[in-house]
Amino acid sequence: MAIALITGSAGLVGSEAVRFFSNQGLDVIGIDNDMRCYFFGEDASTKWNQKKLNKEVANYTHLDIDIRNQDDLSVIFKRYSKDIKLVIHAAAQPSHDWSVTEPLTDFTVNALATLNLLEATRVYCPDAVFIFTSTNKVYGDLVNSLELEELENRWELESNHLYFEHGIDENFSVDQSLHSLFGASKLSADILVQEYGRYFDMKTACFRGGCLTGSGHSGTELHGFLAYLIKCVLKGDTYTVNGYKAKQVRDNIHSSDLISAFWSYFQNPRSGEVYNIGGSRFSNCSMLEAIDISQKITGKELNWLYNDNPRIGDHIWWVSDTRKFQGHYPEWEQKYNIEMTINEIVLGLRERD
Repeated sequence: MAIALITGSAGLVGSEAVRFFSNQGLDVIGIDNDMRCYFFGEDASTKWNQKKLNKEVANYTHLDIDIRNQDDLSVIFKRYSKDIKLVIHAAAQPSHDWSVTEPLTDFTVNALATLNLLEATRVYCPDAVFIFTSTNKVYGDLVNSLELEELENRWELESNHLYFEHGIDENFSVDQSLHSLFGASKLSADILVQEYGRYFDMKTACFRGGCLTGSGHSGTELHGFLAYLIKCVLKGDTYTVNGYKAKQVRDNIHSSDLISAFWSYFQNPRSGEVYNIGGSRFSNCSMLEAIDISQKITGKELNWLYNDNPRIGDHIWWVSDTRKFQGHYPEWEQKYNIEMTINEIVLGLRERD
């Protein structure tokens, strides 16, 4: 019996991973205590997704525990130590803004829990592959020092810029910038994952995602902008855009494309790797473009307000350069462009209602 242990298993990335790896013949143990509800309120709860997984995935076992509790994790890892072949760590406190309200909670969920999982893996199943869902926010706001030009509906890099054609790669500095407390806690976890890979020769990788999205997202005002924006379009709720003339650019990678990257890595793992993984030039949009596409697909107008103050440490422009990962795993390819992704989110939200 081969087991994939997945944290945040009822969330966007975790639930996609549960379905994918169970379909590949692995038994899946999911860990998720719905802290997303604690962070963002009942509307952001992932219980609906957990119930679907319990009903639809036969080889799925759900465990409602807190990954900050090292003793509880040790019991699980010890019980299944011979069979755990893969650990996907997708649980997190994912919001810039929320991290300021409870810095200790943010840090323990993002950094301490990651250390707990790494140590449990090292002690009980050191040959298992360890995949960490990191974030582009580890680079902080140094990204905003890039030279940009203002177009009608977006900011864009100057055409002669080093990063113009492909986006930002893994050599971009993480130092001397404002990260937000969320970015700092995720960077701490990111470095730990690298260190365990290099120091203990474990098969670890950090996937520094752009905006991760898809129909499985419980989007909320403080996290998951694309899913939340579309929810506002469909329900007629008011959406607030913060700063940068609503022209800030994000690349958006569908959770299915991200999980297929995890699969490629799992098939041929490396030690202590770091990959920028996002929509790249294949799938990105500005806020204004996202609003326009969402309105065209739904046939509804979005009620939105503009706040001239951007979020602290937020990026004006981000597009991931995914060439390093594609060089290591040339079989991987993205399938979901921005229009396909938004259309699927619309259909998923309508089905959920």
